[in-house]
Order: sequence, then structure tokens, then C-alpha cells
Amino acid sequence: MHDIEPYYHWRHLYTAEADPKSIFYGRTYSEFEFSQAVYNYFIHPQWDEFGSKTLYLKILFTDYDAKFAIIEFIGEWNDTIENDIMELKREVLDKLMAEGIIKFILIAENVFNFHSGDKDYYEELYEELSDEDGWAVLVNFNPAAQHDFLLRKLNRYIELMEISAWRTYKPEHFFQFIDQKLSQRLGL
Repeated sequence: MHDIEPYYHWRHLYTAEADPKSIFYGRTYSEFEFSQAVYNYFIHPQWDEFGSKTLYLKILFTDYDAKFAIIEFIGEWNDTIENDIMELKREVLDKLMAEGIIKFILIAENVFNFHSGDKDYYEELYEELSDEDGWAVLVNFNPAAQHDFLLRKLNRYIELMEISAWRTYKPEHFFQFIDQKLSQRLGL
């Protein structure tokens, strides 16, 4: 897992550590010091921790004018023990929402396991985003992780999408593509 880096081809367009509105503003990263781990597996030092012991993220792009953020994840999403959705909501999404972000693209192809817990934070996120005509989408959640997510019907609150070629898009085009798909699906 130590060689899985966050997607870096948009770094010339945006970095969270250089964004004064970002919770990761001012962070510095080592390319050589591996200090974070998911269980016994070190992860690449470019990933950011936000309060979970098993799930890490990287804000790949934020556009405050268009009101969207693209966030990539790695690790295990564990709501049962770690309450990762609460940590994510309180420590990351709420702070982005306070800056006007209402649409979230959550890339989860490197989330290897998902363990569900309570639905409360998913419902809360959905209600808050719906009130603002916003949404959240999980992209490329692996099939094994999707099973528990779908079993608990959490896709009522966060849409699931498969977009294998997302890296070929520029961030604003990726957002427009998803926004259009959701508009068509919801009949907006």
C-alpha cells in the first residue's frame, strides 16, 4: 500500500496545502518518511489523516465558485468501530460546506473494505446537501466494499457511480460529467 499515491496530475491546478480555506493549509509532506499506516501497512506520505485510524484522504481539487470538491480515499472505511463517516463529516465535509462547497465527488477505488454503522451521519449529510441542491457521490467503490454499503441502503444518501476513466478528465469536466449524470438520473 505504500506505493499507492493520491492522484497527482491535477496538482498544477490545486493543492489543499496551498489553499488558505483548506483544513490542510500549510501542511508539508515528506516523500521518504512513511509514518502513517492502515493496520500494519504503511501508506504513502502524501495522504492526509483526518481523525480515522484506518481511512485517509487527499483533497484533489476544490472549486469554490462552482461549489464542488473532489476527494480521494485509501484504507478501510469503518463506521462500526471508528465511526469514519462522523469523522469525515465533522472534520472535513462540514468545514468545506462552511466555505460554500455543496457537491462532493468521493473517489473510493482504494477503499478496500467498508463496515457500516448507524445511518445518522449519512442522513444528516444528505439533508444538509439537499437543502442546498447539493449531493455526494462515491466513485469506483470496489464491489466487495459496496456490498455492505448497499445492504444498509446507504446509496439513498450517497450515490454510487462507476467511472473507470475519471483520470482522463480535467477536474471541472469530471464534475460536469457527474453533475449531468445526476441531473438526468434525478430528472432535474
